[in-house]
Amino acid sequence: MRRANVASASAPADPGLAELAPDQRLRRLELTVTRRLNGLLHGQYRGLLPGPGSEPSGSREYRPGEDEVRRMDWAVTARTGVPHVRQVDADRELTTWLLVDGSASMEFGTAELDKRELAVAAVAAVGFLTVGVGNRLGAQVLRADGVRRFPARSGRTHLLALLRALLAAPRATAPTDRPGRGPTARPPDLADGLDALHRIANRRGLVVVVSDFLDGLPDEPAQAAPWERTMRRLSVRHQVLAIEVTDPRELELPDVGLITLVDPETGRHREVCTSDRGLRERYAEAAAAQREQVHQALRRSGATHLPLRTDGDWSADIVRHVHAQRRMAAAPAGQPRGGAA
Repeated sequence: MRRANVASASAPADPGLAELAPDQRLRRLELTVTRRLNGLLHGQYRGLLPGPGSEPSGSREYRPGEDEVRRMDWAVTARTGVPHVRQVDADRELTTWLLVDGSASMEFGTAELDKRELAVAAVAAVGFLTVGVGNRLGAQVLRADGVRRFPARSGRTHLLALLRALLAAPRATAPTDRPGRGPTARPPDLADGLDALHRIANRRGLVVVVSDFLDGLPDEPAQAAPWERTMRRLSVRHQVLAIEVTDPRELELPDVGLITLVDPETGRHREVCTSDRGLRERYAEAAAAQREQVHQALRRSGATHLPLRTDGDWSADIVRHVHAQRRMAAAPAGQPRGGAA
């Protein structure tokens, strides 16, 4: 189930930002992350979620040319007579997998950013905050024509190539915006992307899902969303961060008279009169119930929840989220630490 978006307000409120060339937008994103977030998130190992740090996780045989001598496990080496190195789950060796929702509902926005641009900003924050020596970043992007895969690689060059691809990707459109075409295959949904990610993300690490999480929400709140089961399976092996992207017009309707609502996934239209106060109140109640449904599904999945809005300060929201997660991680044993923020 997808709630319709307001077609008459589907363009970003700030045309100057939308008109920037991809490289200019990319540089603005990088400056925002490196200057603002780096200044607010202190510590040698910054992260969106508190990780296991440098806790030892066993030893293995030394690999000449690949392993550092300073990581030698001398006790095991002396006992076995074979050089061994310590294995640790360290943030500097983090593998991060991204799943980015590029479906038609992400092309909506009524503030400075639309939902798709905010998703790219979130990816930039994740990338620039986790990039480092030994860290690897891979991604899968859901698009109308299939899933585009970016293998897990390290380095700033790889991250910039991913961001450029996201900024330059063609805009998704509703079915009615593509006249003259016959039946097409069903575009991949969030559950498909999570299943594919589960198959390739074998090494324990961080999984970040950027979406509005509206795919397949059942009419009954007690029923599980189709993507919930795979999200729970990912949470068993990985730390999972769910970045929920929303726009204010998805939460409440303005009093602007007659407007046309469009479901971006099916192309269905419906005209409504927003001058009806009762209608606006029912819409707001239904929207709040839907967001709570998403929140509960993410909580049951064991994912950490980071909501971002197109009309909010996304960088400040990320900073607050990181600080909250660190406080929870440092809380004394026995205090509740819930999976979702």
